[in-house]
Amino acid sequence: MNASLIQNMLVGCLIVGFAAMEFISRRYRDTVNASPNDTKLELFMFLSLLAITQPLTILTTSKLGAWLAPEYKGVLSDWSWWSTVLVLVVVDDMSQYWWHRLSHSPLLWPLHRAHHSAEYMSIRVTFRNNFFYYLMMPGLWFAGALLYMGVGGMVYAMYFVVKLFVILGAHCAWRWDEPLYRIPALRPLMWVLERTISTPATHWAHHAITNDDGVGHYKGNFGNLLFVWDMIFGSAHITRKYPERVGLIDDKLFGQERWYHQMFYPFLQSSREHTALKFGGTIYDGPDGDGANPTTPKGATS
Repeated sequence: MNASLIQNMLVGCLIVGFAAMEFISRRYRDTVNASPNDTKLELFMFLSLLAITQPLTILTTSKLGAWLAPEYKGVLSDWSWWSTVLVLVVVDDMSQYWWHRLSHSPLLWPLHRAHHSAEYMSIRVTFRNNFFYYLMMPGLWFAGALLYMGVGGMVYAMYFVVKLFVILGAHCAWRWDEPLYRIPALRPLMWVLERTISTPATHWAHHAITNDDGVGHYKGNFGNLLFVWDMIFGSAHITRKYPERVGLIDDKLFGQERWYHQMFYPFLQSSREHTALKFGGTIYDGPDGDGANPTTPKGATS
């Protein structure tokens, strides 16, 4: 059984396992109020990532590598597993942290706002984004280059599975960390864990509709696998609490953007009042300029 098959089997088990916990805990039934518009966006984005974006980046980097740098093909294949993981953590996960952080700037926000427009948290939100958000993501291209250079096999498969485990868990409607915070004996462990990887408490805060409650932190907590990057680069906010509401205030006021505008901007643009999904559009900042703004928290400057 090869590494790719083992990876795919484990990924399937992760998705089924977290989905089962969402239903068993009744969190899905009680909190996930997805519309058909939400379902289309999430389904088509998931399929496009699997069928188009990932294969395209891997094929393109392989072809470019063979053309421009044939001498580097497989050059990392003899590296130790720990050095390979270190490279992946820096090249893949840290670059994704910075891509995510930059996507909260006015220029790139239209490519990422779809991820925040969901008014619920669930594993189904994990890959909800604009098509070009992933196509332009540096980490995917870096991963393709690393695969060309020989980073693959079981080490890459296990890294991918562990990363997906953390990311699915951070978005899951079932908040796995919540009961652990109540156990006194686990407090030292949870103190370390919440500063090391993304957890539901820290990532839900990133999806909050407002920062006014002291829990929401949509201008931080950008980490995907590792929360360490937020600790290092000053964007961490840890409360061990969960925001009452997630989503975007402009969708509440003016109605949700259509799935195809969210997925295919800038080729398809919205005509909605107060939209970021058109050329010249701006992020809605409230009637007095002090509303919930994913790129400029209240009291901060652009």
